[in-house]
Amino acid sequence: MTRLVIFAKAPQPGAVKTRLIPALGADGAAALARAMLAHTLQQALAAGLDAVELCLSPAPGDPAWRSVALPAGVDYTAQGEGDLGERMDRAMQRALTLHPGPVLLIGTDCPALGSDHLREAARQLAQHDAVLLPVADGGYVLIGLQAPCPALFTHMAWSTSAVAAETLHRLAALGLRVWQGPMLHDIDEAADLAHLPASFMTAKHQAKSASSPIRTSASSS
Repeated sequence: MTRLVIFAKAPQPGAVKTRLIPALGADGAAALARAMLAHTLQQALAAGLDAVELCLSPAPGDPAWRSVALPAGVDYTAQGEGDLGERMDRAMQRALTLHPGPVLLIGTDCPALGSDHLREAARQLAQHDAVLLPVADGGYVLIGLQAPCPALFTHMAWSTSAVAAETLHRLAALGLRVWQGPMLHDIDEAADLAHLPASFMTAKHQAKSASSPIRTSASSS
């Protein structure tokens, strides 16, 4: 039973996609973040995996999420405190401990990541200890594990071009079987907008799906 955990930040102007503000403005960057979150959720649910969990910053119930349309059929948890690695490790350990089966963890910054990628990653994770989908800037957009592995998330130079390579190096040093998927492009800086589908720049692709009250899953902390 593969669980998909999505890391998401509330799309508030001035607080999200800040490296895109010079190109899009604070409102435009937030609107794009909202559209990418909606797209990620759509693809996650279309993949038909066993469970989808949205791991939020700030926590579920925070006023920042009141204006965001979120779907039913999804578990909601909190990222909690700490740097990115600490939060990812906590989410991975929680999901692997409380739920049977492997876990995939993704963000919301890669419109190219579709349901087919998610299904293939889940299929490969059933045959490997870990899976990774790298992105062109040297990071990765998806990581999957069969068991907790804190060594992958500690003392990592996040937001640098060395993240994916260092992660693969650590996986190899641990003797784990790894499947590496195709390289994709995420959207972090103005130059990345060249890889953004034109539809994402229009208001009609902002999140407009029917919303439901956020429920906090039993696994949230």
